[in-house]
Parts: sequence; structure tokens; C-alpha cells
Amino acid sequence: MLSSLKNIFKVPDLRNKVLFTLGVIALYQIGTNVIVPGVSFAQVQVLENQAKQAGILGFLNLFSGGGLTRMAVFGLGIMPYITSSIIIQLLATVIPKLEEWRDQGAVGQKKLTQTTRYLTVGLALMQSTGLAYLFHSGGGGLFGSSNIDLIPNFTVPRVAFIVLTLTAGTAFVMWLAELITQRGIGQGMSILIFANVVAGIPAGGGAVFAEGGKLKFGVIVALTLVLVVAVVFMELGQRRIPVTFAKRVVGRRVYGGSSTYIPLKVNQSGVIPIIFASSLLYIPVLLSNILPWTGFRLFVNNHIQPTSLLYVLLYGILIFGFTFFYVYVAFDPHQQADIIRKQGGFIPGIRPGPPTERYLARILNRITVTGGLYLACVAVLPSLLMALWNLHGYPFYGTTLLIAVGVSLETMRQIDSQLMMRNYEGFLK
Repeated sequence: MLSSLKNIFKVPDLRNKVLFTLGVIALYQIGTNVIVPGVSFAQVQVLENQAKQAGILGFLNLFSGGGLTRMAVFGLGIMPYITSSIIIQLLATVIPKLEEWRDQGAVGQKKLTQTTRYLTVGLALMQSTGLAYLFHSGGGGLFGSSNIDLIPNFTVPRVAFIVLTLTAGTAFVMWLAELITQRGIGQGMSILIFANVVAGIPAGGGAVFAEGGKLKFGVIVALTLVLVVAVVFMELGQRRIPVTFAKRVVGRRVYGGSSTYIPLKVNQSGVIPIIFASSLLYIPVLLSNILPWTGFRLFVNNHIQPTSLLYVLLYGILIFGFTFFYVYVAFDPHQQADIIRKQGGFIPGIRPGPPTERYLARILNRITVTGGLYLACVAVLPSLLMALWNLHGYPFYGTTLLIAVGVSLETMRQIDSQLMMRNYEGFLK
């Protein structure tokens, strides 16, 4: 890996891509620190201190690089884009038109991308409007205190300007992510999330050290090293299913007769189940502020918190369940078996059609069990340890670690592949 990093700057094209990506990340970090006009700076400082102990607010703040609690221009971050991408992927399995676009190749993918962009702007408009109201009325359960008012002068023109600024910031962030994908290194959305979560690691580690002391901090660091090794091992793990294509004679030419494989990763779903699980656990927090039920509200305030044992256990169970759900949305055994059959291919020893579908489903079930347990353990173990020790400084450390290591591995794979394309010395020897 060190040799790859050294060789990056020897190739002008690759060097320019890396510098472009770093420049976009720097621009994004500036945008997460520029507060929207009309927001109280003193109240922002109070909110930033309380966000460390707030469940869903801390999670959303993690993905926005701290911009949400600052009500920054890029305060919504990349989350509306992620949400709209997930929604379009799910709808593509039930809406025939979207399914038709998905199967059209590059042309259909362009239409899906455009639909995702429009949905992102719509979601950003809704979220910014809701956040403006919540941050004026005390948070509605997003944070502990109800005395915080980020928008003291709550007038229609002022709120409209804040909503417009946050929505425009989200559209600009979406454009930056697509620029990284096209002209930089790595997948743009993942790179921006990576920059956000990594930027918060030093502050989070310092909070754990100040709250828990040297011994507990040392144990968490040791657990981190073990989890890093486990994440690297699992992220690189895959099951390769061989596929053979029969020979076809068209005129005087022979087509096919080649063999390839379908790579099924152990972690086929990435961090999407973690986002789903956190969003679902936010629903009781919202209901506790709507339903006039004191017992339910006390239960939510005492147990549905990132550092409570019940929250951690529910978090792990939901991650495991959503892993199965999302994997079967992203990789449909019936669709894959049909594609293989139409292309004249077959899995050695397996008949085309329904037998291939059952074979792929059986393999996918086995892999997904391992992947779901792996995701749940990595996300839950640090949080479980902090819950047992009653540490509140950095409740989403496992999620941060998973994103940081996973995106780093994927980016290094892309860099290695581009270096391989530009270096033919090994083939000539």
C-alpha cells in the first residue's frame, strides 16, 4: 500500500485526480463550518455540546461532519442524496417503469440518476423546513434541552431564506459528489462521508479519554485494532460463483466458450443497514413528542438512547434484519439467473433457470448471515462497551470505524487498478 501511495504522485493524470479530490473535500469542509445567516451563534455552541448525547441528532451530525448542529450551509450534508438513492433502489423493484429503466443499461441509468437528483432536492426542501421549525421550537426530541432556539427572529422571510440556503447547499454537495466520481478518485458520496466521519475521530477519542480515563481508553483502542483487522478481512472476503458461456457459431465466427465468475461479497450491503436501523429507532423519539403519554415518553428518554443496553441490542438486531432485506433488493437471484440464461451461460453442475435461482439464493443466504452478524458486531461492540461503562462521548464509534476502513479499502483498490493500467513493466518481464 505504501508503494502505491508513493507511485500515485509519479503519474500526472492520477496525481491530478487525487489533488482534485482533496480540493473538493477541503471545499466541503469549509461549507460545513459556514453558518447560515439568521442563526444564533451562541445557541449553536450550546447545541454542539448536547449533540454528543443525542441519539438521532448525533447520528445525522456524524454524516454531515458537524454541519447540522451548526446549521451550516452544508448542514444537511450528503444524507438526502443517500436517502433518495435508497428510495429509488427500493422502488425499482416494485414500479415497472423504474425497473425498465434499470434494465436499459446506460440510458436507463441516466434517467434513474436524474430522478434521484430531483428527489434529493425535494427531500432537502422537506428536511430543511422541518429542521428550521424544530431548531426554533426546542428540537422536538432531537436533543435533550428544550430551551435551545437557533432562530430567535422566526419570521417567514428569514425561515424561507434559511430553507433555500440549506436546500441549495445540499444540491451543491450532490454536485461535488458526482464531480469526485467523474474526475476524482473513488465514489464521490462515499468519499464525502469518509471525510466527515474521519474528521470527528480525534474529537471523539478525546471525549472518551476525558470521560473514561486511561484504562478504558486503552481498552477501546485495543478493541479498535482488533475490529480494524476484522473489517479488512471481511470487506475483502467474497464468494466467486463460476459461470461458463457456451460456444455459438454465427456465420464463420465462434462466440462464447469463455468462463467468468459472479463475485458475491460477504458485506454485500455496505453501511445501508446501519442507516436503516438508526432511522427506524428514531421513530419512537418522534412519537414520544406527539403522543400525550407520559409513561411512553419516560421510557423513550430512559432507554431509547445510544448508550442504553436496550438501544444497543435493538440496534444490532435491526442491522442484522435489514442486511437481509437490502441484499435481496440489490441482488435478486431470480433476475441474475434470468440474465445468465439469456446470455447463454450456466453454472457448472447447475441447470439454467429455477435450479440456478435456488442455488444463488442458497449461497446468498449463507453469505448474508455472516455479513449481517459482522455488521452488527462491528457497529454494536464499541457502543455496548461504552454503554456498560456509561460513556456518552462517542456513541457511534463502531459505525465510524466501519465507514472509514471500508471506504479506504475501496479507494485503494481503485488506485491500484489505475496504477496497473499505467504500468506494463510486470507483463513485459
